[in-house]
Amino acid sequence: MLLFTPGPTPVPERVRQAMATPTIHHRTPEFTKIFKQTRELLLELFGMEDAVMLASTGTGAMEACVTNLCKQKALVVNAGKFGERFVKIAEAFGKEVVELRYDWDTPASVEDVKTALQAHPDIDAFFVQICESSGGLRHPVEEIASAIKAINPDITVVADGITAVGVEPIDVSNIDALITGSQKALMLPPGLAMIGLSAHALRKIGNGSGFYFNLASELKKQREGTTAYTAATTLVIGLREILTIILKELGRDELYDQTDRRASATRLALEGIGLQIYPKKPANAMTAIIDDQAEEIRKLLKNRYGVNVAGGQEHLKGKLFRINHMGLIEPNEAAWVVNAIEKALADLGRIEYTGKANKIFNEIYFEA
Repeated sequence: MLLFTPGPTPVPERVRQAMATPTIHHRTPEFTKIFKQTRELLLELFGMEDAVMLASTGTGAMEACVTNLCKQKALVVNAGKFGERFVKIAEAFGKEVVELRYDWDTPASVEDVKTALQAHPDIDAFFVQICESSGGLRHPVEEIASAIKAINPDITVVADGITAVGVEPIDVSNIDALITGSQKALMLPPGLAMIGLSAHALRKIGNGSGFYFNLASELKKQREGTTAYTAATTLVIGLREILTIILKELGRDELYDQTDRRASATRLALEGIGLQIYPKKPANAMTAIIDDQAEEIRKLLKNRYGVNVAGGQEHLKGKLFRINHMGLIEPNEAAWVVNAIEKALADLGRIEYTGKANKIFNEIYFEA
């Protein structure tokens, strides 16, 4: 079965083998050495002033950013389940929230953000997804962040890059906190979250807030090569291995290029057989297709053609299917996915199978 859900993604064999070594204690010189090496690689990946690892899912990092980086009022972009999650976290901790809501296929507007900041000058933190994976949407985060800092450089910009870090270049010039998670483009099992932090964010954290997700206490320990609480030792070892592959062997530019070609080739192949891309601005992390027979297509893909893709949520349940592009994916596997989708459409009597999707995919992917 080919796993093509947008998280968790397949874990490379080399990384699995690295994590299969005997368990070591997290309060030892041996693990401190591994942790420091992993942290150096993580700082290189983020390209930011500092970084922190948390033994949690990405939601834990989202909560940590809300509690440590928003002091009074949050401006949140909500164009899907994960924008909505930022709203719920902020409200759970008693923060006042100004919400910019959009349809799940519609990117946030720079002008809307400017208008909200003018109407609410006491906003001190902004929260947004780079890729809102509910609908495969890419927000213009870098442009919005630049506009925010031009209005008030003291506003903290928090970007959820859980399905963007490791997918494409991200300009962090005006981003103060960049969140990612282990189970997406970093190709690890779930359970480790990471946050890149700017100098502004470090000043704002101060003594931190909360207990387990207190970023000040974690940063203090992690700069020493350990963690405030029990480290996710196996995942840290895996992270060191995958970051070595990405940064020291393959190269980030090559990873981004492969992902971009795979995403472009998939979208054009599926449009070529009559399918409709859902978001107005697609992210490269995944291709989201809007279709009344989405569930029938997903079942055929899984049961007949050995391909597991994700469905839609809430009002898009049964109307959307999402194909992952994150991570190290062989071209022949990605080509089989679009071929299988064409076969599924033929099985449903919608088109005649000709191999057109596979042909378009290969022409686009290898031509580039």
